[in-house]
Amino acid sequence: MAEKTAEVTMDKLVSLCKRRGFVFQSSEIYGGLSSAWDYGPMGVELKKNIQNFWWKEMTQLHENIVGLDAAIMMHPRVWEASGHVANFSDPLVDCKECKNRFRADHIDLSAPCPVCGNSGTFTEPRQFNLMFQTHLGPVKDDKNIVYLRPETAQGIFVNFRNVVQTSRVKIPFGIAQVGKAFRNEIVTKNFIFRTCEFEQMEMQYFVKPGSDDEWFNYWRERRMGYYEKLGIRGDRLRWHQHGPDELAHYAKDAYDIEYLFPMGWQELEGVHNRTDFDLGRHQEFSGKDQTYLDEETRERYVPYVIETSAGLTRSVLMVLSDAYEEEQLEDGDLRTVMRFHPAVAPITVAILPLVKKDGIAELAREIEAELREDFNVFYDQSGAIGRRYRRQDEGGTPYCVTVDYDSKEDGTVTLRFRDSMEQVRVHRSELAARIRKEIKEYKRV
Repeated sequence: MAEKTAEVTMDKLVSLCKRRGFVFQSSEIYGGLSSAWDYGPMGVELKKNIQNFWWKEMTQLHENIVGLDAAIMMHPRVWEASGHVANFSDPLVDCKECKNRFRADHIDLSAPCPVCGNSGTFTEPRQFNLMFQTHLGPVKDDKNIVYLRPETAQGIFVNFRNVVQTSRVKIPFGIAQVGKAFRNEIVTKNFIFRTCEFEQMEMQYFVKPGSDDEWFNYWRERRMGYYEKLGIRGDRLRWHQHGPDELAHYAKDAYDIEYLFPMGWQELEGVHNRTDFDLGRHQEFSGKDQTYLDEETRERYVPYVIETSAGLTRSVLMVLSDAYEEEQLEDGDLRTVMRFHPAVAPITVAILPLVKKDGIAELAREIEAELREDFNVFYDQSGAIGRRYRRQDEGGTPYCVTVDYDSKEDGTVTLRFRDSMEQVRVHRSELAARIRKEIKEYKRV
């Protein structure tokens, strides 16, 4: 039996992500950019798989939720209507001695500077808008100001009429979107948790006013259930309800799903009752009708919106944090293992020929080709088989297939399971079906 050692720390996680090719510092050869990160060969597969897992959950499994991919740059009036121009800002102070900048609501302004220790050195608080501003066209003019979107939700709201008219959807229905967003965060910290450039997975669910509380509770239950399907440990998830001082200007009620990251409990996803604020404001600012006509009752109204908003990049950090384990084996070895759900693991199956000679490697290549059509496959013939197993464990590969001399004789291979390290013999003709079955029935050990 393996004995689990201490919990993951952020330092261990960052080290593994660099070592295994999950996440690299952006522009590292130039000293890096603290607010940006690049996803390596393993990280891009993990992020894509998590996105696909979410997309299937929110669209394929719901006949009344459709997808959208809105532009990053939008008409500047969109952000006036949404309240971002007026409200999307943080109060900032600077220390006149060490020149460091702080959120005024995150420090005690009557205390010494937390960096240099000097007292009475803070400037007066001033508001700083978090949207990145640029200009569209060759002339840098105030008339050409546009913003990099700070959220993906507004792209859904301004396309509400287009979707209703083209998709024949009826309320209640949802619009889902995954995309980049940009916020000029003053403090970027905790690895990929808070960055200036990030990706969101959002779904806006349009409902009849008066039914919003029912649908709000429905989506709270569905979204927490999603993380169980993803294989996330339930004792690391909890709800946090926004108090009166926390509610956004558009929200009637709001809950956050929080996860116990290495740095403590932090927001992972929000479920919000946005009422009719967004469509009402866009109707006001654009002059275009945003009401919905119920064909059965002939009633016309501005729909309420229930929002589910999750960070894709935060979800990557959550999955990495939740998967990481160190185990002390009976033989004294320390095993680092990433217990990803097989549906999101960067590599699903590793093909490992026991030796390179006597046609074993050639046979292994044949099996690799057979599986590559259905799975993300990795081939490795370098080093002792135990060492190769450990490499795959650390990368989170759930299944290893070892091809040996018996494989030439009877067509069977050894299928090894990452979590339990159990090994079984399976005929190569049944291998793909067995792996699909294991993925579907996966339960974390």
